[in-house]
Amino acid sequence: MKRPSSNLLALLRADASVAVLTGAGISAESGLPTFRGAGGWWKNYRAENLATPEAFQKNPRLVWEWYNHRRDLVGQHAPNPGHLALAQLESLCKTFALITQNVDGYHQRAGSANVSELHGNVMKSRCSGCGHECEAGMENWKDGLPYCSCGALYRPGVVWFGETLPATALQNAFVAAENSRFLFVVGTSSVVYPAAALPQLALERGAYVVEINDEATPLTPRADEFLQGRAGEILPALVALIQLQEGLPDKR
Repeated sequence: MKRPSSNLLALLRADASVAVLTGAGISAESGLPTFRGAGGWWKNYRAENLATPEAFQKNPRLVWEWYNHRRDLVGQHAPNPGHLALAQLESLCKTFALITQNVDGYHQRAGSANVSELHGNVMKSRCSGCGHECEAGMENWKDGLPYCSCGALYRPGVVWFGETLPATALQNAFVAAENSRFLFVVGTSSVVYPAAALPQLALERGAYVVEINDEATPLTPRADEFLQGRAGEILPALVALIQLQEGLPDKR
């Protein structure tokens, strides 16, 4: 595990404006399979072919079987020390924004409050008719399909291929990247847009960009620091060092 530099620690204070972008890597450390690895060839279907509006229109029962499988996987695992450390970091910083490409809701379960979910949340459902949203388990299931009180089918509360990202979450993400003094990019490949544009925007605005990942990505040469290793080890250590230099108790 690579430790944060003395330069980063000298600059990063509790009153700093911090933004964090997370991807599948942080939840993979919880044991949660990544999207394309969740069960591999599930019933001989590619995940990408089930995550589309067209697939839902053609066979909503099959799509819901797939997403119930994914919900079961989310429930079998839990937030890890990396998620918990980010919730701690939020409590230390004057301004903090967490932007995630993940749909598992682990950041909220870990205690993070200011979370922008770019790709939605698999543990929520949205009515395909009236747009009403509800938590998983609150739907009215009949013959293997969930129905809203308006009579229309619920769909998983995630962004599918071919759909636009939620406007509010996307706007909040870009505002956070523009205004942050520090941007931490954690467990993401940095190739999926528009999320991959956020670090570049932060760099252009003079932010100090720190990448935390098991392996190098296209962002690595441009980042101010690349901390190679597991987020579940690096982030708790970073938070502990901030608490130490601020004279705060270590709450791990």
